[in-house]
Amino acid sequence: MKFTDMLQAAEARNGSLLCVGLDPEPAKFPGDWKGDASRIHDFCAAIVEATHDLVSCFKPQIAYFAAHRAEEQLERLIQHIRRVAPGVPVILDAKRGDIGATAQQYAKEAFERYQADALTLSPFMGLDSIEPYMDAYPDKGLILLCRTSNPGGSDLQAQRLEGGELLYERVARLAQGAWNRHGQLGLVVGATFPAEIERVRELAPTLPLLIPGVGAQGGDAASTIRAGLRPGGTVMVNSSRAVLYASAGADFATAARAEAQRTRDTLNAARGG
Repeated sequence: MKFTDMLQAAEARNGSLLCVGLDPEPAKFPGDWKGDASRIHDFCAAIVEATHDLVSCFKPQIAYFAAHRAEEQLERLIQHIRRVAPGVPVILDAKRGDIGATAQQYAKEAFERYQADALTLSPFMGLDSIEPYMDAYPDKGLILLCRTSNPGGSDLQAQRLEGGELLYERVARLAQGAWNRHGQLGLVVGATFPAEIERVRELAPTLPLLIPGVGAQGGDAASTIRAGLRPGGTVMVNSSRAVLYASAGADFATAARAEAQRTRDTLNAARGG
């Protein structure tokens, strides 16, 4: 099944626009697990089990696994998601950006080794940094950095190009149009910039938008929905730390579920659902 179809089905089935980010930090683990990187899989698996019916997708961030030599745990975690939450897509957040044979290897890593359904990419080397993923994996989602939530994103993304448009606007226009050969592209737009979310949605009316920055980073969930959600153009509103570390105690999974449900309900209220 294509990523976009999986996402649409999971959104409808779980009544959710929430993406739970899996960014495991052993120093924040509860109880006896605190500081123990061998428990990364166990911690994330508990979060998945607690929230699987409340989300439209999960988004593991590869750096949080690789930094602890936990890539094998990431493989097992994605397999676990398949068992616990069949049909819920997995976005591997790796922000890859390279060309040619190197990009082919990154694609193989994401889609064959980890069996992800989508991958975040940096488009700033141009179309030929995206083509190796499109050519070999036309059913997988490719979610391009567009207008990111960090303040420094303005250093480049908000620069005005010849002709008048801003760089992030050019990315959105290309992703909606000439680059989107197989209908598999999406865009990353930060929740901390609701006006820019709305502008991206104008330029890319049908692309799924992955929107980080809600929760710990200060983005407002209701404003995000009003700016980005349109008929035919869905959003995946990501919350990571607010869900994962809702409690530092033995009840961490229960607390994670409660926070995920609260966020899902807030998002649904904003869209009138």
